[in-house]
Amino acid sequence: MHRIDLTPVYVLHTRPFRNTSLIVELFSKTYGRISVVARSARGPQSRYQGQCQLFTPILASWSGHHELKMLGNIELNGMPLQLNDKPLFCGFYFNELLMRLLHKEDPHPLLFEHYHNSLCRLEKGDPIAQTLRSFEKKLLHDLGYGLPLTHEAKTHTVIQCDRYYEFVPNQGFFACDSTSNNHTYFLGADLIAISEEKFDSDSAALSAKRLMRLALSSLLGNKPLNSRELF
Repeated sequence: MHRIDLTPVYVLHTRPFRNTSLIVELFSKTYGRISVVARSARGPQSRYQGQCQLFTPILASWSGHHELKMLGNIELNGMPLQLNDKPLFCGFYFNELLMRLLHKEDPHPLLFEHYHNSLCRLEKGDPIAQTLRSFEKKLLHDLGYGLPLTHEAKTHTVIQCDRYYEFVPNQGFFACDSTSNNHTYFLGADLIAISEEKFDSDSAALSAKRLMRLALSSLLGNKPLNSRELF
């Protein structure tokens, strides 16, 4: 039986399984998204009591050859991150994105670090909008859908500050003449700011939010994100 011993993970989601067990969705730094059964986790004498918590760095062991593994020992790998109010909702949003977009057992070690760092930024009270946009941008990049924010897609010329560009998912940005209120049009100056993760201006911040939603929607499909209803 294949066994993994005490590797860094975060819990993304849990749900009841049979009478007293849980199915726990883990995000592993080395092994990607892993589904495990925590036997008797809901029982009064469970060895997992209070340990399968969200936003807590842990070390987990599991075993099994099938898609659904059996959870073994777990240990704390740091202090639980204290997220409250809007930062907590943002954490739920991160988890839902990872649950929806990560394939099972597809490693993303850099994304794991981005996730950890983003949770730490939320705990410290860093600007929420900037933390969200930065994580979304890095998520798209790690999944192979990085946004080509510096060059026009057709001619490969450098994005110009005073030009407008239309965003076409999975293709890039195309120069356009219109400055109408089309939600797919972006000012070049905002695209440059987003590429440098400079979200200080209202224009860049609003454009970044709109752009990330467009890019993520093409991957998420028609099913809405439940966590977006929280904030």
